[in-house]
Amino acid sequence: MRQSMSRKLRELVAEPGILVKPGAYNALSAKVIEAAGFQCCGISGYAVSVSLLGKPDVGFLTANELAMMTHYVTSAVNIPVLVDVDTGFGNAINVMRTTEDFIKAGAAAIHMEDQVAPKRCGHVAGKEVIPIEEAVGKYRAAAKVRDELDPDFLLLARTDARGVAGGTLEDVITRAKAYVDAGADMIFPEGLVSEEEIARVCEEVPAPVHYNRTGVSPMVSKDKLEGYGVKMVSNATGALRITARAMWDYMHGFADRDVDFVNEFLAEGKGHPTGDLHAFVGFSDIKALEEEY
Repeated sequence: MRQSMSRKLRELVAEPGILVKPGAYNALSAKVIEAAGFQCCGISGYAVSVSLLGKPDVGFLTANELAMMTHYVTSAVNIPVLVDVDTGFGNAINVMRTTEDFIKAGAAAIHMEDQVAPKRCGHVAGKEVIPIEEAVGKYRAAAKVRDELDPDFLLLARTDARGVAGGTLEDVITRAKAYVDAGADMIFPEGLVSEEEIARVCEEVPAPVHYNRTGVSPMVSKDKLEGYGVKMVSNATGALRITARAMWDYMHGFADRDVDFVNEFLAEGKGHPTGDLHAFVGFSDIKALEEEY
């Protein structure tokens, strides 16, 4: 019987060391992340918006679209999956439905931010946050559903307070403490701008800290982050970016040189783990099942 992924993630968080969480955007990218040996993966709202809709991360993605992708990803891998659910798709009552849907979709955790809807990427100017009292109510609502349906399910509270106009580190810490009191298991302080800020959040917030190593935030090594006290670090859009670059290069090469380019590409891929794509995605397993049944 497959182990509960939420319980597995809680066990990983309780162990010493830092967790690295690459971001997937579909089942194939998640399978590659798992094959690379990572112990968990995320589903990046930015990456799903870009890959599924071809649109930027400004709140276009719907709850149903993201839940569908979550079901595909969790069905394809055997590692815990953490999902970016933006602002929770509404008010506190909507958040209860959102939390239930993603538990049922097989996620081990969600992270939800305190931005005004429609949200935008956490490293883009123009963000606004909702009042702290409203945000606390949304996290309390999510925690209630978690406790009733799957107490092992992790709730990550993301605060974008640092990136709003006039936002300070003190605002981040104040909100983080309130969100922990509301039931959050981990704090995600988006948009920190220095290593000193990372260290202060880890020191003053009474919960594990998730760090997003991108955009305006410093690209600090995982060893250094672990020294500051960070529990989880993400690489949210790496899979999306390398895929976009590779597709661009392939299609332009193909357009320029036709079949000669294709033959060179196939020759270069021989021996690569994805060179035999049939094998990587499991055709041999299907053949074995066909022979058995």
